[in-house]
Amino acid sequence: QVQLVESGGGLVQPGGSLRLSCAASGSIFRVNAMGWYRQYPGKERELFASIINGGEIKYADSVKGRFTISRADAMYTVYLQMNDLKPEDTAVYVCNFNVRRYAVEYYGRDYWGKGTLVTVSS
Repeated sequence: QVQLVESGGGLVQPGGSLRLSCAASGSIFRVNAMGWYRQYPGKERELFASIINGGEIKYADSVKGRFTISRADAMYTVYLQMNDLKPEDTAVYVCNFNVRRYAVEYYGRDYWGKGTLVTVSS
């Protein structure tokens, strides 16, 4: 099994900052990619930041210049630094790891955290 646990969510004022963490544990042969999604009420979760095993990073325009995704050297933890937060950033933030559990797996499988709520309000 592969399990992901997020932490760091909470209430912050507009313009403030938060740092989220997501730690993975379990049967992991290789992490292909990591990503952060956010989900608004009544909508599907949407990817806004990702980092590939080789180091390529991509951001959605809505967070570019404000959010930074990074990972630990061991690649079992992914972080999200969020600056200049806005009310429209309020959502449940969910981390994702695409993981090869065994060497015989060519494609990885997606594993998801349970999410952490970020509320931006004055």
